Amino acid sequence: MAYVITSPCIGEKFGECLDVCPVDCIDEGENQYFIDPDICIDCGACQAVCPVDAIFHEEEMLPEDEIYLQKAREFFGAAQ
Repeated sequence: MAYVITSPCIGEKFGECLDVCPVDCIDEGENQYFIDPDICIDCGACQAVCPVDAIFHEEEMLPEDEIYLQKAREFFGAAQ
């Protein structure tokens, strides 16, 4: 399981999550940040510092936010 960055991040990109991630699994996309679900260790540090409440654990996401997990997988699949 992993944390996922959802729609409140779009256009905001404050970046506090980058500073606290102990495994550097967050990268900047064109209009939002993404968490690599294959590297995320589920520590929750990013969620605790997100000023726009955009980060959710995969199991706690609303059904309409599941698209953001797919976007993250596509982003990191393309980035590799």
